[in-house]
Amino acid sequence: MKNARIIIVTGLSGSGKSTVLKAFEDIGFFCVDNMPVVLLAKFLELPVESRGEILKIALVMDLREKGFLESYQEVFPELREKGYHLEILFLDASDEILVRRFSQTRRQHPLAGSDFVLKGIRKERKKLSGIKEIANQIVDTSFFSVHDLRKAIIQHYTSTITSPQMTINLLSFGYKYGLPYDADIVIDVRFLPNPYFVPGLKNLNGEEPEVIDYVMKWNETEEFIKKFQDLLRYLIPLYEKEGKSYLTIAIGCTGGRHRSVAIAEELRKLFDSKNYPITLTHRDIHLE
Repeated sequence: MKNARIIIVTGLSGSGKSTVLKAFEDIGFFCVDNMPVVLLAKFLELPVESRGEILKIALVMDLREKGFLESYQEVFPELREKGYHLEILFLDASDEILVRRFSQTRRQHPLAGSDFVLKGIRKERKKLSGIKEIANQIVDTSFFSVHDLRKAIIQHYTSTITSPQMTINLLSFGYKYGLPYDADIVIDVRFLPNPYFVPGLKNLNGEEPEVIDYVMKWNETEEFIKKFQDLLRYLIPLYEKEGKSYLTIAIGCTGGRHRSVAIAEELRKLFDSKNYPITLTHRDIHLE
């Protein structure tokens, strides 16, 4: 299985690992939940008929296995030295969102015991900080619905399998709802005139032509787009040269409904013209 693509899915309890594993299964990955790290080497040595295709494997590993933290630090480097291609996908979410999810499902946090859920979340976050630091990809699922998360995983991992180009993920967001954890580049467009204060535009969003026309009509918008595109044209080949397969560019305004959405839509045209695999997510467009 040394020619296999192996995705280790890990992260905080309640961050969406089950949803992500189902998404991998839908795009042809062989999936195993709660795989003990100590059995990983033996599992990968099993003879599998690949029929000449690159195998795709997704394995969820987390603190449900008591020896996970100690074992992965030895097992992962050893497997990489043997030629296996391991990628670590770490799922994160804000404390507030995780508390809400546990409250809605009425599940008990694995590290909370008789304490409050928040204590368990913070304890788990601290324990997982080491593997988060070495993760190939970190995804903040705080503002993803189940369907949006599934779609994002399928889009990203389908495009990285079928195309050698780096995938560009454009993400609009509102600063009032917090910075996205998984952004590589963050740009603040709150300096642009705000459609929120224009009668007739307040209740629309940046996907609609009236808002796009308003945001794009200003000289400062035109100049900003030109300079930011020049910066991206310079940076993206350098990221690709370093072997980065996925680049998240986050564009933020106050509420994440008008300016950031319109600018993200405009930037998508640039990447479409360059034939980059691209995803576009408007994280906070429906929150106000």
